[in-house]
Amino acid sequence: MASKVHLVRHAESAHNVTHDFSQLDPELTPLGLQQAIGLGQLFHSAPQVAVIITSPLKRAVQTTLTAFPHILDKRYFDPESGHGVEKGAVLLLDPDLQERSALPCDTGSPTRVLETAFPRLGFQDLAQGWQVKEGLYSPVDEAVEERARRVRSRIAAVCEDLQHQARTDVVVVTHGVFMRFLVGDSDIDLPKAGWGSYAVGKTHGSDVALSPF
Repeated sequence: MASKVHLVRHAESAHNVTHDFSQLDPELTPLGLQQAIGLGQLFHSAPQVAVIITSPLKRAVQTTLTAFPHILDKRYFDPESGHGVEKGAVLLLDPDLQERSALPCDTGSPTRVLETAFPRLGFQDLAQGWQVKEGLYSPVDEAVEERARRVRSRIAAVCEDLQHQARTDVVVVTHGVFMRFLVGDSDIDLPKAGWGSYAVGKTHGSDVALSPF
């Protein structure tokens, strides 16, 4: 069965409301948490999801954990929470999915902060300096386009690995501006906690493309 890739935009975070872009790595607002819960309730492809890949920024991680506790493996949650499922979906943190700009609001927290906030997610495995907006993570178009290319290739590899499994779908939780680079569509503007479903294909060259269903 061919995989579907479900691209998710994070729910409302503090800087979306206050427009204070100087806040480092803002969290979801109370409304954002409700939006994430609503996302999980409306998302009807849960039985097919094998892997969820998320940006390591707090608002994306919170969206993921709040929306998909009925999909993710229980190892990612406190045992007393009752969240997570036996042999549930794998969660991967991908720094390439972080938002484009170098503003504090689009910059990730230090790893030690994230480990404290989300102790079960494996932030210690992220490469040192992933949140520094230089080099690989520079906000210039060329660097962001290369990040998007890497993500598409990674998604394609995951989908290939899943093609003979019972569950074949992938969820990708990211940010509004980066998503435009990821799908190659400058007009895409999903609502907060919105999603769209895509197929993995190839361009006329060797690049991986994501095409809407």
